[in-house]
Amino acid sequence: MESQDFADVLKAVRSFVRDEVVPREEEIEETDAIPEPLRRTSRDMGLFGYALPEQYGGLGLSLSEEVRLVFELGYTSPAFRSMFGTSNGIAGQVLVHSGTDEQKAAWLPRLASGEIVGAFALTEAEAGSDPSTLTTSATRYGDDYVINGAKRFITNAPEADVFMVFARTGGPGSRGISTFLVESGTAGLSVGPADQKMGQRGAHTAEVFFDGVRVPATAMVGTEGTGFRTAMASLAHGRLSIAALCVGLAQRILDDTVEYAKTRHQGGGAIGEYQLIQGLIADSQAELYAGRSMVLEAARAYDAGEDTKLGPSCAKYFCSEMVGRVADRGVQVFGGMGYMRGVSVERFFRDVRLFRIYEGTSQIQQLVIARSLLR
Repeated sequence: MESQDFADVLKAVRSFVRDEVVPREEEIEETDAIPEPLRRTSRDMGLFGYALPEQYGGLGLSLSEEVRLVFELGYTSPAFRSMFGTSNGIAGQVLVHSGTDEQKAAWLPRLASGEIVGAFALTEAEAGSDPSTLTTSATRYGDDYVINGAKRFITNAPEADVFMVFARTGGPGSRGISTFLVESGTAGLSVGPADQKMGQRGAHTAEVFFDGVRVPATAMVGTEGTGFRTAMASLAHGRLSIAALCVGLAQRILDDTVEYAKTRHQGGGAIGEYQLIQGLIADSQAELYAGRSMVLEAARAYDAGEDTKLGPSCAKYFCSEMVGRVADRGVQVFGGMGYMRGVSVERFFRDVRLFRIYEGTSQIQQLVIARSLLR
């Protein structure tokens, strides 16, 4: 995308998020849903396809551009970005990286337009941090595969039109896993009730069950046995996007914290005049600055092909932990008010806790980082 065009996109998204989405955060929290007008405007702005190729109707952003966009999307309830983040990210990127020309032509334009929603079905009850142990199976019968098993914590599952399903077609370990494109409504596929979570209301996850789900062999994405590699490539891209989301949300929490410190009076003056409050604010600003810089550098290296693994893990690890500390300090500065429902920092304090868990826990990122260095 031309630099001026991208600058215009950033400006429009920033205005939309701050002027239209932020005022409806409490509505999202109370109704556990994204209001239809916000969904419609997001479609019109191309947000359902910002990371998908232009030839399929997406915006075709580089990762360096994408993270700057996600800084803006992260300034509000995480459920807003989640609405289209999976279609752009871990689900859509499966097709971008590994799909056939026919699969791309059939699905990417509809994902990019927001006509359909995608889901990434990898995690299982006994295979989360280590997906190489997954047990969902896909058995070949002539020109078809039959899928049996269950997935857990699948984002967008209640709304998804298409699932990227990872199932075992071969022996044990990562080399026995393949990827399948499965449409919702396929006989034998069912979705459980939406999970009741600590935070991130409006972003829905659920269990997905496969009971003799029959799909044609042409539904396989990539070649047999390459599913684990496909999943890891999508997750590396997704980890940088999550890191950028954490930066955007940390900026919002800090802005709200600073505004409160300037206007809340205690002991004859604004609490921001007290040096211990200033210390909390300064720590958050310094960590936010580091996180933003880390994400931008990791995205640059990813686009240049220099590093598609270590940088994303470092950024996801640091930024997800960082936004938790920023949220905790925000609650501390707000004091008793920070513990009250209906106050932004209380809601964000619950929302950000998930970032240290999904798309690779902090502990998994530590392993990725250390093993990369020790090789």
